[in-house]
Amino acid sequence: MKVFFLALLFSILSVSAFCQKAKKTLVAIKTETPPKMDGVLDDAAWQNAPIATDFVELRPNAGNHEKPEERTEVKIIYDNNAIYIGARMYETSADKVAKEIATRDNVGNADFLGVIFDTYQDGINGTGFFVTSANSQFDAKYAPPNAEGNDEDPNWNAVWTSKVQVDDHGWSVEMRIPYSALRFAKKDVQTWGMNLIRKRQRIQQQLFWNEIDPKMNGFINQEGTLTGLEKLNPPVRLAFYPYFSTYVNHYPYNTAGVPNTKASVNGGMDVKYGINDAFTLDLTLIPDFGQVQSDNKVLNLTPFEVKYNENRAFFTEGTELFNKGNLFYSRRVGGTPLNYDRAYANLAPGEEVISNPTETKLINAIKLSGRLSNGLGIGVFNAITNTAYATIEDGQGNRRQVQTSPLANYNILVFDQNLKNNSAITLINTNVNRFGKDYSADVGGLVYSLNNKKNTYKLRGFAMMSNLYGGGMKTKTGYSYEVIAGKSSGNFTWDIGQDMVDSQYEVNDLGFYNNNNYLEHNLNMQYTNYKPKHLFTQYGVWTNTYYSRRVNPAVYQYFNQNFGGFGTFKNLWQVNINAHFRKEGVDYYESHVADRPYAAPQNFMLNWNLSTDRSKILSGGFWYSDTWVWNARYGHGNDLELFLNLRLSNKFSIGEDVTISPRLNYLGFSTFDSVNQPVFARRDVHTVENIFNLKYTFSSTMGLNLRLRHYWSKVNNKEFFSLGQDRYVAPLTSNDFDHSDRNVNIWNVDMIYVWQFTPGSELSLAWKNSAFNSNSLSNGGYLNNLHDTYNLPQNNNFSLKVLYYIDFQALRKRNNKG
Repeated sequence: MKVFFLALLFSILSVSAFCQKAKKTLVAIKTETPPKMDGVLDDAAWQNAPIATDFVELRPNAGNHEKPEERTEVKIIYDNNAIYIGARMYETSADKVAKEIATRDNVGNADFLGVIFDTYQDGINGTGFFVTSANSQFDAKYAPPNAEGNDEDPNWNAVWTSKVQVDDHGWSVEMRIPYSALRFAKKDVQTWGMNLIRKRQRIQQQLFWNEIDPKMNGFINQEGTLTGLEKLNPPVRLAFYPYFSTYVNHYPYNTAGVPNTKASVNGGMDVKYGINDAFTLDLTLIPDFGQVQSDNKVLNLTPFEVKYNENRAFFTEGTELFNKGNLFYSRRVGGTPLNYDRAYANLAPGEEVISNPTETKLINAIKLSGRLSNGLGIGVFNAITNTAYATIEDGQGNRRQVQTSPLANYNILVFDQNLKNNSAITLINTNVNRFGKDYSADVGGLVYSLNNKKNTYKLRGFAMMSNLYGGGMKTKTGYSYEVIAGKSSGNFTWDIGQDMVDSQYEVNDLGFYNNNNYLEHNLNMQYTNYKPKHLFTQYGVWTNTYYSRRVNPAVYQYFNQNFGGFGTFKNLWQVNINAHFRKEGVDYYESHVADRPYAAPQNFMLNWNLSTDRSKILSGGFWYSDTWVWNARYGHGNDLELFLNLRLSNKFSIGEDVTISPRLNYLGFSTFDSVNQPVFARRDVHTVENIFNLKYTFSSTMGLNLRLRHYWSKVNNKEFFSLGQDRYVAPLTSNDFDHSDRNVNIWNVDMIYVWQFTPGSELSLAWKNSAFNSNSLSNGGYLNNLHDTYNLPQNNNFSLKVLYYIDFQALRKRNNKG
C-alpha cells in the first residue's frame, strides 16, 4: 500500500516527459478547372499539388512509419465551390485491398481513406469524410466525449461525392466536398486543422498523416495544418428534403368494428438552412419515423426504467452541443404519454380501455446550432408534441376519452465556449413546458472541462439545478454536481471524483437517470502499454473503486471494487478479463416502496471475453460472466454470449448473436400483497436473446438488411418473503398476492431495402413483423417457445418511403441557365 501511494504522489508531482511532435503542414492549391471525378489522379489540376505522405501507424504498433511500397499519398486542391481530395494508397498487389461493399455510413470489411477537418482550428471539434475501397461513404462529426465516452457522431450526414479505382498497385480515390457540407469563418485567408487517416483492413492497420500519440489526451488536438486556402466564400446553405410515405398495417384483431388492415399516406419535409457561415437551422415538419429499427424490448425485473437507443435520425444527427451535461434523452420527445396509466384508473364496472397510444405525436422540431470564429458554440432545440388521449368503452358501446398527455413544448439552450489548452466551459438549460393542468420542468447549469498547457492533467465536472413547477404543485428544486480531477496522458492515467445528487433533483422530463439522492466517490487508475511486447501488440490493466452514500438520510449504500486487464494479441485477437466485488449494501429501490430499504447481498462477478480478427471471412467471439450472490439461499448467475459473422462474398454476409442468461436462486422484488406491502421472491430466471442478421449489398448505393430477434424470458418463483423493518427478508406462509410465474416472448423482424438513387435522395422499402405474449405458463424450454411465437398473432407493417434532396444552390444555377 505504501508503494502505491508513493507511485500516485510521484505521478501527480512529475512533469510529463513527452510532448507532442511538431505538426505537419500541407498546402492546398487553388484550381480554375476542377478534376473529373473518376478515381484516377491524372487531371492537370493534380499535377503540381503538394503531397501529404509519410503516414505514421497508430494501431497495432504505435509510432511505426509506413513502408515505402505501401505508402499513402494525398493531395488537396480547391475552387470556388468545393474542396477536392485525391489520394493514392499503394499495395504490392490488388489482392491485398479489402473491398467489401457497404451502403452509406457503413464501412464493412474494407480499406478506407478519410480526411478530418477542424475548420475553426480549435483542436476540439472536427468533421470527417471517409471513402472505402468499394466507394462506400461514411461521414461523422467529432467533439469531446459524451457521457458514454463517444467522441464520434456517425449519424451526421452531408451530401458529397467520391469515386474509387482499384488496380495492381493498390487503390485511389477522388473526393469532392462542397462548401455547403462544411462550416467555416468568412476570412480572406483560411488555416484549418486537418488529419488524414488510412485503414488497411487485412492487417487491421490504422495510420495517420499527423502522428497520433495514444498516450496523449485527445484526438482532434493532435491534428496537422492545412494552409493555402484563400478567398473562400461560404455559399447559401439551403436544402429541402421532402418525403412521401405510405403504410399498410395488418393485425388479426378479428373483432367486430375493428379492421384487421389499415392504410395511411404521409408527407412532410426536412429543411436545412445555413443562416450564416457558422449557424445551421434544421427543421422537421410532420416527421415520419415509421421505418426505424425496432427496440430491443426486454422483461424488466428491476425497479428502474429501461433506456432504449435513439434510432430517429433527426435526434441523433448533429446533437453534440445538446448532449453537454448529459441532460438530453431524446426518447422523451414523442415518448410514452406522461399520464399513460391514468387510462386504467377509476374504470367503472364493464368499462375497458380500447385505445391507449404508447407514444405522443411529434408535430415538429427544430435545431439551430453553430460556432462563431471566437470559439463560442450556440445551440437551440425546440420540439412540440400533440395532446394524447385514451379511449374507454363500456358494455353498451358508449365511449369516453381520457387525456394522457397534454400539448407539450421541449426546449434546450446551450452556450459552449472553447478555451485554451483544448478546454471548454458550457452553460445549458433544458425546459419542458406542458399546457394544461400538468406540471412543467426546468434543468440547467454549468459544465466545464479544463486541461493544463501540456494536456496531461484535467479538471472536469458540472453543477446543475432542477425545478418542477406548475400543475398545482409546490415548486420542487434540486441540485447536483460532479468534480473529477486526474492525469489524462501517459501510460499511467488516473482520476478521482465525487458526484452528488440531492433528493429533490429531477431530470427525467427531458433527460434520463435511474435515481437521485446519492453522494459517490470514485478512484480510477489504468496502465496501458502501447508497444508490442511478448504476445501482445498492446495491453493494459485497470482498477476502479466506488463508495456510495445517501444524501438524505446520510447513510451508507454500497462499496464496489472493480479491476481487470485487456490486450490485443499479435494475431489481432482481443481479450478482456475483469472482476467486480460489491460488499453487502443498502438498496433503497428494489422494494418499489419509498424509504423501505433492502439489505442487498454481497456479490462477486467475473467476466471475460475473446474476439477474433474481424478482417477474416469468419469472425466472432464470446463473452462469459459468472456471478455469485451471498443471499439467504445463495444465488448464482451466468451470461454466455456467442457472436459470429460469416462474409460469404464482398456483397453477402450473415451474422448470429446469441445470449443465454440463467439466474438461479436470485432474490428480488416480485409483487405486492393485499395490503400493498412488498413481497420478495427467490426465483430462477432463464433468458435467451437470439439475433440473426443478413446483409446483401448490391452496390455502394443499394442494399438489403434483414434483422430477426427473438427474446424469451421465464420466471419460476420458488419461495416468497416479506421485507422486515431491519432490511432483511423472512419467509412468507400466506398467499394473498399474485404468485404467478411469468413467460415472455418478444419477436421482431426488420427488413429494409434502401436505394440512394441520387446523392442525398433515397427510396426505402420496409417490412416489420412483431409478436408478443406474456403468460404464466413457463414449463416449456427455449425451442418450444420459439416455435410458439409462430402461432402468436402477428403484426405486419409494410411501408414505402421516398426522400428527395433539393439543393437550393444547384436549383438556382439551373434556373439561371434556363
